[in-house]
Parts: sequence; structure tokens; C-alpha cells
Amino acid sequence: MTIAFADPQSLDHAALEEGTIFAPRFDAHGLITVVTTEAGTNDILMVAHMNAEALALTLETGIAHYWSRSRQALWKKGETSGEMQEVVELRTDCDQDCLVMTVRQTGRGAACHTGRKTCFYRRVTLSDGSANLEDTGLPRLFDPKAVYG
Repeated sequence: MTIAFADPQSLDHAALEEGTIFAPRFDAHGLITVVTTEAGTNDILMVAHMNAEALALTLETGIAHYWSRSRQALWKKGETSGEMQEVVELRTDCDQDCLVMTVRQTGRGAACHTGRKTCFYRRVTLSDGSANLEDTGLPRLFDPKAVYG
């Protein structure tokens, strides 16, 4: 099964914002931003991007797929680490240009390639007019060097 998406240009404003047709608005690079949250806790696990192929594969398989901007490649979450994301729900915003995906994080529960539960393990602090990063203390659930080499 191959999923095709409606062209957002073919929909009027009301249909795009209030209708039932899913017509994701990919940016000039063919990507849409995805905020991924954990089912049950609603913790934000990560923010990534999908192209049309990644979005279609995610919907077809129920497993999160993304587009890696740094590697310029399709990326099945957890393919190397075992930390897969089973899709529970996928939502779009009012003008269909970003997504929120709720998942069950499998494996050891680490969504981040650093081995932590979430990619958001640091907070921004201010000191003497400088912005710095402070670790929030989230433990590593796996050793990234052992997993990724």
C-alpha cells in the first residue's frame, strides 16, 4: 500500500483548516517538522523532520520514520539502536504545516541518540549576561558508543 497525500494547493482555506482531507504542507526542502511525544507522560522526546516518503512509511507501518537532514537519508527510528517508536496518534496543526506524533518508545526507552529518554536533557540558563546550557540530570539509558560505534 502506498499512501498518497492531497496537494494543499488544491484546497481552499476552509478545507485546509477545517476539512477532513490530510494535505501536509511540506516546506521548500520537501520537509515537515514533527514534534514527537511519549504516550502516557506527554514528555517531548524529540523534534525531527519527515519528507513525504517518511510520512507515508510511518502511516503504513505504524513505526516512526524520519528524514535526516544531516545525512540526507531516510531514517527508521531505532533501526540501529532498537529504540523504535510505535505510533499511537498523529496530529496536524490548523494549516497542516507541522505534526505532533505520540509514540510508545520501545527498547530501553531512549529516544535520543545520546542514550537519554529525550533529546531535551539540557536547559538554557543566564549568568552574567551569557546564555549557557545546564544538564538536567537525565541518565543515559544506553552507551551511544557501544550502540553506534
